[in-house]
Amino acid sequence: MLLSININNYTLVESLEIEFSGGTTAITGETGAGKSLVLDALGMALGDRADTGTIRHGKDRAEITATFDIQGLDEAMDWLQSNDFNTDEQCILRRIYTTEGRSRGYINGQSCTMQQLQQLGEMLTDIHSQHEHQSLLRRETHRKLLDDYANASDLATQVEADYRQWHAAHKKLSNLMERSDELIARKDLLSFQVNELQQLDLDPSALAKLEIEQQTLANAEQILQESQAVLAICDQTEGFNVRDGLNRALSSLAGLKHKPEALSNAEELLQNGLIQIEEATREIESHVDRFEADPQRLQQVEEQLAVIFQMARKHRVNADQLAETLTVLESELQSLQDGGESIAALQQQATELASIYEASARTLSATRQQGSQTMAAEINQQLQMLSMEGAELLVRLAALDSGEYRASGFEEVEFVIATNPGQPHKPLAKIASGGELSRVSLAIQVVAAAHSKIPTLVFDEVDVGIGGSTADIVGQLLKILGDRGQVISVTHQPQVAAHAHHHYQASKIVDTQSAASLMTPLNQQQRVEELARMLGGATVTEQTLSHASELLSLASN
Repeated sequence: MLLSININNYTLVESLEIEFSGGTTAITGETGAGKSLVLDALGMALGDRADTGTIRHGKDRAEITATFDIQGLDEAMDWLQSNDFNTDEQCILRRIYTTEGRSRGYINGQSCTMQQLQQLGEMLTDIHSQHEHQSLLRRETHRKLLDDYANASDLATQVEADYRQWHAAHKKLSNLMERSDELIARKDLLSFQVNELQQLDLDPSALAKLEIEQQTLANAEQILQESQAVLAICDQTEGFNVRDGLNRALSSLAGLKHKPEALSNAEELLQNGLIQIEEATREIESHVDRFEADPQRLQQVEEQLAVIFQMARKHRVNADQLAETLTVLESELQSLQDGGESIAALQQQATELASIYEASARTLSATRQQGSQTMAAEINQQLQMLSMEGAELLVRLAALDSGEYRASGFEEVEFVIATNPGQPHKPLAKIASGGELSRVSLAIQVVAAAHSKIPTLVFDEVDVGIGGSTADIVGQLLKILGDRGQVISVTHQPQVAAHAHHHYQASKIVDTQSAASLMTPLNQQQRVEELARMLGGATVTEQTLSHASELLSLASN
């Protein structure tokens, strides 16, 4: 329940505190006096978009604080706790915004976002405006009103969540099925490529050996010629070769007596050199004996290398990267081969989620069906009270085609009305009279508000286009709602204001230097004077005062 609103530097207000005491509070005033000041300021405290033009002239910021009693509001308490805000019997929403465009919000002294102010505000205040009938022309509004009335809002939220889970799985499955031909073609290509690469020896060391073998075979004749030439130098040339030269040198050194150390060292080195020459000669001879030019083998090696390098160009990698490419292709092929199992699993998941959605949607449909009848009956009762005898409103539930799923459930919800007996029921948008639409809107709002769990209900000039005895009935309805909770009604109808438990007058004081808006609580005599002004206009006579007193007295009974 709203306890107070504290307004600072907002439009024509420098500082203003308004206290509320429950029941129905009427706010009236002359045209332009700022009757909607309270509602506009409350909207700012609840996270509405800040307009820097509403900051009082000459000030650099506006500040608005709204205090609520949230005892017994479990939903609000749970929300505060889940969002790590301080909890108490009272909840204080505070909003500050500056001329530079900066805006800050606070909940119980802790910083918060505008979205959080809005979320909490929706649990504390329900505002019905004079333009409410415009939203009543949309089916989405009808569905929400019915769900709120039938206590099915949580169930509707669950149905939407179940639908989104099913839809996500169904969409994923559909996309996978639509790509099935493409995936089959891709799998066939990968199978061919993997098999093609597996036929090759893609070990990097084997590739290096092939390249060496190819170079050796390609240069076989030159290798043999050079090998023979080296053998001749080392051992086979008549007259002089390296081995004979070393033997003669060693023989000369061996015959010396009393050799200096240097010659002894030289003799040892020459002996080692002779050993190396003899080993080298044996290696070359062995190679020459084994080595054979093999054109056929050369052709095989070159063909094998050609295939490998051609495959590398095909896959746009280096030849030594083909082994890694094969691993990547094998992994992708394996994932596609597992795709059949994925499709089956998705089909099973989609089926299970569809069953869950259908169960919750059927429960919602049954709840809506039951609620639609009692809601229509209550609205029609209000219509009779609002001087629309013979009018009949139906809450029509139109089932969707079999198998059609929607986030909102299995049916379309629409309010239809026949304003006179014997006429067909038509959508609210087909109502010709604006006055009739206003009364239908008010009847729906009153019924919806009576079943609302929100502690503070605000009606902003919902009685536009209504007067006389009908306005008196509207006042009675708002008073009944005020007996159940808290109602704030901005009105220009004296019949409505007379039924309120409390009455505030909005006024504006203007001098040569400035202007200021006031919100004054009225006592009994002041209420009579305000009602007389509303009845008689600028000139208040004894007769209008008497009429106003009688109006207030009758409303109090």
